[in-house]
Amino acid sequence: MQLKLATWNIHRCIGRDGVLSPGRCAEVIKEINADVVALQEVEFRPGHAQDVLAYLARETGSHAIAGMTLLGEDAHYGNALLTRLPVQSERRHDLSVPGREPRAALEVEFAAGGCGVQFIATHLGLRPAERRAQVRRLLPLFDIEGRDLVVLAGDLNEWFLWGRPLRMLRTIFPDTPHRRGWPAWVPLLSLDRIWVHPRQALCRLTAHRSALTRLASDHLPLVAEIGIE
Repeated sequence: MQLKLATWNIHRCIGRDGVLSPGRCAEVIKEINADVVALQEVEFRPGHAQDVLAYLARETGSHAIAGMTLLGEDAHYGNALLTRLPVQSERRHDLSVPGREPRAALEVEFAAGGCGVQFIATHLGLRPAERRAQVRRLLPLFDIEGRDLVVLAGDLNEWFLWGRPLRMLRTIFPDTPHRRGWPAWVPLLSLDRIWVHPRQALCRLTAHRSALTRLASDHLPLVAEIGIE
């Protein structure tokens, strides 16, 4: 089985030039052409003509799954998935820490080529103690015995390669490479991650670079090519 997975913080579709453009984000997602894309910093307006998630799903021919973390009167905000794979189940897990911006993980199970795939997408907090607490909540969710492929994808907001949250995650996802993707125009930090178990299923990991990705958001998309026997 061959899969292409991606994660991208779309920064509310506001580009480097300060322009709000869901159209540019849709074009980038079409460039990547992934089976599953985890998105962060997405605005939702359910039933509204300006619902960004519905627009991205429609333009890319994908099924959308919302993982809202902030609820407003006329718009919501948070994580999302775009997928072309059959969805078996979906769950939302609260990772919020008191006094900080609400955070969550979106867990989706897929059937792909006879294989069971557990995909968890998230966007962790800005403070180290916050991220440590959130990773401790994530660790029990991974079903590495019951699934053929387990994936964690998202903006982990961890600046330090030796940071404790990453060390904790490596107990389940050892030796996973990283790629620099922030800021998009001069990538210096590896804030965005795709972690895969079993490790040998990860064939290739790249930051997707194009003229459009350097403009459309402050993060580059991260893309993983997966192969399972």
